[in-house]
Amino acid sequence: MMEAQEKVTNSIDVAEIQKDGGRVVQYKWLIKIASFTMFVLSGQSVAAMLGRLYFNKGGNSKWMATLVQTAGFPLMLPLIFIHYLPSSKHPQPITNKSSWVTLLLLYIFLGLFSAADCMLYTFGLHFLPVSTYSLICASELVFNAFFSYILNGQKFTPFITNSLVLLSFSSTLLVFQSDSEQTMKTTRSKYILGFVCTLAGSAGYGLMLSTTQLVFRKILRTPSYKVIFKLIVYQNMVASVAIVVGLFASGEWKDIKGEMEGYESGKVSYMMTLVWTAVSWQVFTIGCIGLIFEVSSLFSNVISTLGIPITPVLAVVFYHEKMNGLKVIAMLLAIWGFASYVYQHYLDHLKEKVEARVANRQLDLIEI
Repeated sequence: MMEAQEKVTNSIDVAEIQKDGGRVVQYKWLIKIASFTMFVLSGQSVAAMLGRLYFNKGGNSKWMATLVQTAGFPLMLPLIFIHYLPSSKHPQPITNKSSWVTLLLLYIFLGLFSAADCMLYTFGLHFLPVSTYSLICASELVFNAFFSYILNGQKFTPFITNSLVLLSFSSTLLVFQSDSEQTMKTTRSKYILGFVCTLAGSAGYGLMLSTTQLVFRKILRTPSYKVIFKLIVYQNMVASVAIVVGLFASGEWKDIKGEMEGYESGKVSYMMTLVWTAVSWQVFTIGCIGLIFEVSSLFSNVISTLGIPITPVLAVVFYHEKMNGLKVIAMLLAIWGFASYVYQHYLDHLKEKVEARVANRQLDLIEI
């Protein structure tokens, strides 16, 4: 009788320990998700605002504005060498020659693709008000969902479909902006060009996120954070080299000195704008890749969409841009689309919890 009681007591103690351990793991995971989310939201908003500031104060080099989106990769080099970065439990080091060649080609492809995508975003930010630009970027989620469906088997539920439709309408509305939206420096044709470039950049970004998730699943398989930071560094290194080649090939490098001297806020402000833009984009990139690693590419893009209301509000406050009725409707549709996706994620989370409880009860019955 005593032995039976001791067994019961021991089993209860083990169950409690496992339960507490599971809670600790879950809390750690939530802290990481919260941190990456803050990186995405803060990096995205600050980078967009500083990018607009560069053009507003006299900056005109599209290659330079593109370069700062990738040139901050040296800031992540120390992270690669931190020995206590969490690693996967069962790492699969790549040792054979064919695998190294695959990784090299992967870095080159992602780097060149990233350089082209950043240039599209630069054209969009140059020709559009930052509030309009950020609202069009909400279409990234639509493209990401489409490519995730093709590449990663993403399932479409009614709530996700509703989210994508709303975000599509949100971006489409901005085509019909009135002529008052254009400034003296931006003609109607340039406005349309900015719209098309931003939309194309959003499509490219959605494809790149889905491709990155596919890389984690098919090539890296069980990556650690150290491997992820290497991916970011090498990808941005290739992109930066490609952009620098473009900077010199286009001849824009000759105008950099004059642009710096003619910058409205002075040379120091010119340098600080570029430096902090580069830092902000790297913070954003770390957050995005971290969310892809921990959850999925679609979730990472949803968090980016969460920042939609932030940038237009900041643009109204600091740059005195007009928030007309069409922009307000577009922003509300985007928020509605985001809420629809979050609700679907909430339902999936509840379903997983129920399934986990059922599985635990079945195990308990088997042990009894």
